[in-house]
Amino acid sequence: MKAHSKEHFDEFFSQLSQTNANLSYWTDFSKIRKNVSKVAIRLNTLNYLIGQSDMEKAVRELWEENPKVFSVLNILIAIRSNDKKHSFGRDGYIHPIEDFFTTPEGVLEFIHDTGLQQVFINKDIKDLTDYVFGVEVGLDTNARKNRSGKLMERLVGELLNKNSIPYQEQISSAELPGLEILGEDKKVFDFVIKTRDRILLVEVNYYNKGGSKLNEVARSYTNIAAKIAKTDRYEFVWITDGWGWYDAKNKLQEAYYNISSVYNLTTITNFIATIKSEL
Repeated sequence: MKAHSKEHFDEFFSQLSQTNANLSYWTDFSKIRKNVSKVAIRLNTLNYLIGQSDMEKAVRELWEENPKVFSVLNILIAIRSNDKKHSFGRDGYIHPIEDFFTTPEGVLEFIHDTGLQQVFINKDIKDLTDYVFGVEVGLDTNARKNRSGKLMERLVGELLNKNSIPYQEQISSAELPGLEILGEDKKVFDFVIKTRDRILLVEVNYYNKGGSKLNEVARSYTNIAAKIAKTDRYEFVWITDGWGWYDAKNKLQEAYYNISSVYNLTTITNFIATIKSEL
């Protein structure tokens, strides 16, 4: 028997919101400042290369002074050190990007072949620290997807606090007796809420964009909910929203039919009201 009807799902789906973002969502300037400060001294030293007509001479002079300054060249082409990117070299072999920074010849090859040499000569960049601040702003857009989920968790937490509902955050299923039934589907639940009669295991997410991950999330939660439903006191609750589900409507619908407690930003007030009645 389905947990919900098609009419219920159609209404739920029509309520999905376009965004959960506020203005702080778009760019994390605090993180950007920290990232820039970590490499600022080396960037300021590399400013010596700006405007140099004899790049080889300038690079070798810096190398003699401090070869470590070249370790930050990767960020000038928007590659973080921990990204572990690779590239073909002039020798025809594939090398990790950081390998180009182990010799002055490698540095010269990197600067010339990436196009940075002409950028330096033309003075297209006036200050590398300011330039990298801009690069970091661009790279930070990749983190927005994770921020959507964190904003959703924060919103749910604020609602629970506002309504004086006690809860625990980020609790592993291994810490909850009786959930051995999950087997390989071990989970860290975003919220755990205890009422008089049951323990609610709450997962929260928000998707601005579609993708194959959404299909996997819906399938995984359907399996987990089915296992949890076999326990005495535990109940799985899924709070999700976002237009990203438009690309995975069928999978969301399937999960909605099989999970008894599914809410979005519109219906979450019903969830809050139900919990308060059980405290």
